[in-house]
Amino acid sequence: MTSSYLRGDDISAPLRIHADRGAASVCLEWADGHVTVYDFEALRWLCPCAYCRGEAGSPGWLDSNPVLTSEQKRLVGLEPVGGYALCPTWGDGHHTGFYTYTALRAHCPCPACTAARSAAGR
Repeated sequence: MTSSYLRGDDISAPLRIHADRGAASVCLEWADGHVTVYDFEALRWLCPCAYCRGEAGSPGWLDSNPVLTSEQKRLVGLEPVGGYALCPTWGDGHHTGFYTYTALRAHCPCPACTAARSAAGR
């Protein structure tokens, strides 16, 4: 799955998104040249939906620190949501998490971004 997004001067959206099922990863290429790669398991752990993250003060399913099954880590679809997010569909049928481009960039797992977050105390 590969998508290209050209959004003019909006640098918060990736220019290219590629989901590689063989490598079990999603690659986002940003306008500033930065590349973010998430493995499917890490992406599933980032799910921002109310079921996974909780709502109204109640913890979410991911807060229970479950062991993810192979189906819960298998990406079967990846769709854009407007011009601001991605919505993955997982092998277990879960598809309610909208991963904003801002959040995907902010949680970039590359060594440089991880170090910058650590230095900033986040």
